Amino acid sequence: MMDSVGMYGLCGCTAKSKMKCDSRWEIPASGQPVMKKKSSDVQLDTEYLSHKTAPTSAYSSPARSLGDTGITPLSPSHIVNDADTNVSEQQTFLVVVAIDFGTTSSGYAYSFTKEPECIHVMRRWEGGDPGVSNQKTPTTILLTPERKFHSFGYAARDFYHDLDPNEAKQWLYLEKFKMKLHTTGDLTMDTDLTAANGKKVKALEIFAYALQYFKEQALKELSDQAGSEFENSDVRWVITVPAIWKQPAKQFMRQAAYQAGLASPENAEQLIIALEPEAASIYCRKLRLHQMIELSSKAAVNGYSSGDTVGAGFAQAKEHIRRNRQSRTFLVENVIGEIWSELEEGDKYVVVDSGGGTVDLTVHQIRLPEGHLKELYKATGGPYGSLGVDYEFEKLLCKIFGEDFIEQFKIKRPAAWVDLMIAFESRKRAAAPDRTNPLNITLPFSFIDYYKKFRGHSVEHALRKSNVDFVKWSSQGMLRMSPDAMNALFKPTIDSIIEHLRDLFQKPEVSTVKFLFLVGGFAEAPLLQQAVQAAFGDKCRIIIPQDVGLTILKGAVLFGLDPAVIKVRRSPLTYGVGVLNRYVEGKHPPEKLLVKDGTRWCTDVFDKFISADQSVALGELVKRSYTPAKPSQLVIVINIYSSECDDVSFITDPGVKKCGTLRLDLTGTSGTAVPARREIQTLMQFGDTEIKATAVDIATAKSVKVGIDFLNY
Repeated sequence: MMDSVGMYGLCGCTAKSKMKCDSRWEIPASGQPVMKKKSSDVQLDTEYLSHKTAPTSAYSSPARSLGDTGITPLSPSHIVNDADTNVSEQQTFLVVVAIDFGTTSSGYAYSFTKEPECIHVMRRWEGGDPGVSNQKTPTTILLTPERKFHSFGYAARDFYHDLDPNEAKQWLYLEKFKMKLHTTGDLTMDTDLTAANGKKVKALEIFAYALQYFKEQALKELSDQAGSEFENSDVRWVITVPAIWKQPAKQFMRQAAYQAGLASPENAEQLIIALEPEAASIYCRKLRLHQMIELSSKAAVNGYSSGDTVGAGFAQAKEHIRRNRQSRTFLVENVIGEIWSELEEGDKYVVVDSGGGTVDLTVHQIRLPEGHLKELYKATGGPYGSLGVDYEFEKLLCKIFGEDFIEQFKIKRPAAWVDLMIAFESRKRAAAPDRTNPLNITLPFSFIDYYKKFRGHSVEHALRKSNVDFVKWSSQGMLRMSPDAMNALFKPTIDSIIEHLRDLFQKPEVSTVKFLFLVGGFAEAPLLQQAVQAAFGDKCRIIIPQDVGLTILKGAVLFGLDPAVIKVRRSPLTYGVGVLNRYVEGKHPPEKLLVKDGTRWCTDVFDKFISADQSVALGELVKRSYTPAKPSQLVIVINIYSSECDDVSFITDPGVKKCGTLRLDLTGTSGTAVPARREIQTLMQFGDTEIKATAVDIATAKSVKVGIDFLNY
């Protein structure tokens, strides 16, 4: 296999070329570029070798080609492509099952393709916490001391809780591990997670165990409903991920799903990766008036006027949800919902998905009458989920009892630490802007006992000695926190969300937003609702769907039923490859000069596939042609580079990073007679939730096995 390091192609395309351009590159096995030209290709009179190209759809990118044709394309540039047609030709499935794999809680829902208006949420979970909804289950997993899967969710947590403290140290308990995929800069298939007892375990193994658990639960429920065994091949699976996740994390989740048996590389279309705020947006289109609560003071919805408080409106909605919780089937409009009756063509709205780990912001524009969506600004956000409140509580405990003690307690009494955080979670949900009475958090007996052994004095003594005035000791064995103390734990996270939203609202694309939808589990927090209302209530109407924690789950099902509903997206990064262009004195840096066979070339030129925040339509294609240096060459490997900047000239520019490889496997495509010169045409799609590629050997019209790898490069 050829070495991919320093691999360049010869590009007949400018770095400023537009989407769906056609370029011919020669890939030599030696790593040095060789250019083969016909007599018609000799005229190279500009620094750019470009092609004029035709748009592929009404939402194609603006033309950005410079100069005249320098190299004649080997095949026509224009590609007729209809995303809707492609979708309809794909494999048909009996049911769509969506898995909302959350940082703090997870669940699944499904819909039969013949009854798309009915979304069924999973069976009720056993267990649960006081004051906490159990329509989803905690994202917690337990492995035996032999590292075999034992249980997931409430079952894992309760079993772990009941273990003898010494025995618990041998078991591997993991929770809130999804954030590892966002925070790990060099994510690979070998990335580790740390269990509660401090032991390491492969992240891929844990994610695969979790997805396999949901697969088995869903298939069992479907089989029970059908009265006969339901086959996995009948299911289209949808897995939700944050929109701000980069390609490696999305690929990691897909690999875990393959390992769990949801789909396979040979049948990749059986699995769809859905972006969480997109899923929420798709569901919000269907809302009827009684299915939402309006926080802003602009108008009354569902009987709430501007005089109503946030808390009163949400409490009424929660009561409505509680009464209807026994029903697990939700009916959705088969057309757009009542919310859109006030919308006109081109109106914009923001979806704020505030979950356990991250906050995702996306801006959509409605296209009527079908209700299709167009992304107006690339997804933004950050690690501002409700876990931030947990971290602040842990910092508070460290301040009172000492960081050394807290670290030791987590290692020596891992199950008791989990109990303490569960107790905090239920009180965290009771925090509200207008609360006046204290919140009591029960300390596990082992915390009180271990602290006395560790320090030689009591927990009560530690509280008296600390300078934390707003946390007192209750004689019932509880930490008594004032409402202001609890609210202070929320402040850093909520401030980050508001600041991020303010930055977003400064963008020209977001200046005339009509609605702001607040979704995700953290959206239930009255403190967050009040902060968003105070900051943006005069700019747009702020709406929370009822049963807000299930919004993404339901939307993911709708996305699985109609993956083409998002017609236009924005690229989060600039992507391209390193190529050679004709060297121009005074234009190109001297250190980039390469002389080969008497021709002067500029090395390391960044050939741009797509720019950061560039609008790209679903089905829009980037076309490149590659030629192996030798007819017998069986593999072509090309490095892919990315940058957050749009203005990139060279792959050595600051901020440009190698992010993956494009691998073309030519085995089995040449037939009996190997042509003297082969052209491998590659088509890349950037308008979907994942970057995709296909390739064909032009001489034989046979498909070429192609892979884009962002994990193993």
